[in-house]
Amino acid sequence: MLRALAELVERAFERGRPEGDPEARDRALRIATAVLLVEVARADYAEDVAEDEAVFHLVKGFFDLSDEEAELIVREARAAADHAASLQSFTRELHERLTLDEKRRVIEMLWRVALADERLDKHEDHLVRKIAGLLYVPHADLIRIRNRVRGEAPAG
Repeated sequence: MLRALAELVERAFERGRPEGDPEARDRALRIATAVLLVEVARADYAEDVAEDEAVFHLVKGFFDLSDEEAELIVREARAAADHAASLQSFTRELHERLTLDEKRRVIEMLWRVALADERLDKHEDHLVRKIAGLLYVPHADLIRIRNRVRGEAPAG
């Protein structure tokens, strides 16, 4: 199942090249990003409404989606995450397609999910660091972004 999903994402990215389908590329990018957010939310092995809401709102805001579109992307990402044995296929595509600034924004979203419940679990921290490495985001940027997100007042 993971192989089929990875092939689906890769085909969508291939269609997103100039001669292909940009909508399919955008959808694959959204799903790959959302999978990473879902995985960070699950990393501490605890269901947390704040983290689930953060995933939804970050996907919606980052990609400028309607509630329905965001819910569909998150639902597909959860299904993909359920069957993923590795995040490498998702991070590889993002690394190849995103600018460094876009990668930094993805890392910021990951930190926002990890810190949505106002505590950073060691598994969440490890996973965000691992993803940052796979995206080739400099360690200094990773720490700067985490500290900025951590220093912001919680919503509400």
